Amino acid sequence: MSFRDAIDNFYERLVLDAIQATRDDGDTADYLTDVMCVALNRLPARYYRHSIDMMFYLADEELKDMKIKSLEAVKVARDFVREHQRG
Repeated sequence: MSFRDAIDNFYERLVLDAIQATRDDGDTADYLTDVMCVALNRLPARYYRHSIDMMFYLADEELKDMKIKSLEAVKVARDFVREHQRG
């Protein structure tokens, strides 16, 4: 395993959770992948090496704020991708 494989962006998990919470029956894998990319590009990166570190050092209020921002980013991304879908 390379050192790059040892880090992750905490927002990836939060955006994925927000996508699951807003999922519609008609959502395709391609559409959701585009939504995830657009949403993540609207959020700052929060890298961590061990998930326990993020959970231990992250204040409850900060986590709540990050979840709200993730949900908002997903909602905006859904509209953007829907409006800009390719043929």
